Amino acid sequence: MHADVTRMLAQAAPRRIVYVSCNPATQARDLIVLSEKYDITAVQPVDMFPHTMHVENVVRLDLK
Repeated sequence: MHADVTRMLAQAAPRRIVYVSCNPATQARDLIVLSEKYDITAVQPVDMFPHTMHVENVVRLDLK
């Protein structure tokens, strides 16, 4: 996510965020920022493109 979006989500503080990403490196970066206000309560990788190295990752975040 763009840094502005991450900041806006932290300020808006919705009760739950479901974050779907195809790039685990940028998702990890964003989760570090969001972890100040959110707990990671579920993680599910999804292989939408079999026979490739690409995997989507779905993370559920709940407000602390």
